[in-house]
Amino acid sequence: MTTSNQIVPGIILSVDDKIYRVESCVKVTVAKGVPFIKTKLKNLMTDEVIEKNFKLNIPVQDVSLTERKIEYLYLEGKNHLFLDTGNLEQVLVASNVIGDKVNYLKEGIELKAMFYGNSIFSVELPQFLELMVVRTEESDIPAHVANAMKFAILETGAKIEVPMFVESGDIIKVDTQTNDFIQRV
Repeated sequence: MTTSNQIVPGIILSVDDKIYRVESCVKVTVAKGVPFIKTKLKNLMTDEVIEKNFKLNIPVQDVSLTERKIEYLYLEGKNHLFLDTGNLEQVLVASNVIGDKVNYLKEGIELKAMFYGNSIFSVELPQFLELMVVRTEESDIPAHVANAMKFAILETGAKIEVPMFVESGDIIKVDTQTNDFIQRV
């Protein structure tokens, strides 16, 4: 068991039956009061960041998460079905864990998943994916204007801005962290 004095950024804690990663922590000493540890915690299920204070030397429950590779199979009801590539078992992941990453899910994409026991608390897409443009929207801006952009709908349903020269059927490289067009492949 860890004590509050041992909290450092990056450690994973269980607080009120929720799993948090410590984003920052500071020991606060007040002139006429009891010192405490002030932390910012990121909920691994919802990405919500909260502030929480801990008294010194109180026990806190640290959690050990395991990282495993999973491969996207398909949507099953409101959940997403993945294949754990390590043990070849199928794993259902709730939509709230996937969040807006659903815009880049397609069959065969491999993600990193953080497991606590048999539950997945977060998934991480590869930073870059190559996806096909299904449709582009017409733009009012003339094509000869420098840096002119238009919207494109990708095979996964994501909608991103692309240069005017990108057409339906093109394969493009996309940064999944920033939703930016990188290049035509």
